[in-house]
Amino acid sequence: MLILAIETSCDETALALVEASGGTRAPSFRTLAATVASQIEIHRPWGGVVPSLAKREHEKNLPVAFGEIEAALKGKKLDVLAVTVGPGLEPALWMGVEFAKRLHKERFPKAKFVGANHLEGHLYSFLLAEKTDQGKFSMASSKLKNLFPAAALVVSGGHTILAVMKSISSWKKIGETRDDAAGEAFDKVAKMLGLPYPGGPEIQKAAAEGNPSAIEFPRPMLHDKNYDFSFSGLKTSVLYHIQKHPPTKKNVRDIAASFQEAAIDVLAKKTFRAAEAYGVKSVLLSGGVAANAALRERLASGAHERNLAFVVPPISFNTDNAVMIAVAAYFELLRKKNYPMRANGLMNL
Repeated sequence: MLILAIETSCDETALALVEASGGTRAPSFRTLAATVASQIEIHRPWGGVVPSLAKREHEKNLPVAFGEIEAALKGKKLDVLAVTVGPGLEPALWMGVEFAKRLHKERFPKAKFVGANHLEGHLYSFLLAEKTDQGKFSMASSKLKNLFPAAALVVSGGHTILAVMKSISSWKKIGETRDDAAGEAFDKVAKMLGLPYPGGPEIQKAAAEGNPSAIEFPRPMLHDKNYDFSFSGLKTSVLYHIQKHPPTKKNVRDIAASFQEAAIDVLAKKTFRAAEAYGVKSVLLSGGVAANAALRERLASGAHERNLAFVVPPISFNTDNAVMIAVAAYFELLRKKNYPMRANGLMNL
């Protein structure tokens, strides 16, 4: 199945052409072409993503990105045209949806037209963890079978979700953030500390030189019996600390390290509590915050201690990309599920 996928949920304009095969038993994906146009420099002066600017840049970038992909399509029959319909910033999502509609009408009228869930793209991105050949990602059916049930933690700028996957096509969401997402908290704390956007990588960089035990920030909801998260209280605690101790070169590192430690403590401990309660065989990590080295290391070591498999895709597939959207579209077709072809900023997993 040849899939052209389009992703414009936030500030990345991404397209990918992917060959998918193997069904749910032995899924395999070969990336024939992929491109991502970042808008970081556009939004950095504002300290965050400005929806109207994101929309404008997507409108400019989409035709250019398609031109980069088009050569790989030459002589091939496109089976599926997929586009992210949510969740995300609706002005940005609409740019992708409308561009996909035009492509479907003018260039690929015989292709199946699929609306994809961005969060399902993140959830399924663990299938892109093992590169078996040039451009090809596949996982042996025996290994895939041994991953389930799995505890799946999806952490991004807009979402923090914990799910239990019973199989590759069946899962249950057991917890999510009640306020700020983890990535949102990283960005806001970075802004408080005078660090540039995007804040996640800057917090990680500063934390690497700081003392994670320097400040005892709270671990919100850590001892609650549910699997929900809350990061607004942690963010506010950092704000109060900064008001009493204005940022300096030295204490910025300690604040960043202590904040990061508190956030990761909650994410890791709740994940492993769920892993024990549901008797899982593996822990899956995905989403933009999954690029954080300290989080990856904490979950990897915790999984090893508990004799659980740990799977996380390469960093390029943690951040927003169109390859994971092609993967999500493939499984939506296998599950006979399709989302309405309209932007839905509040769509959930």
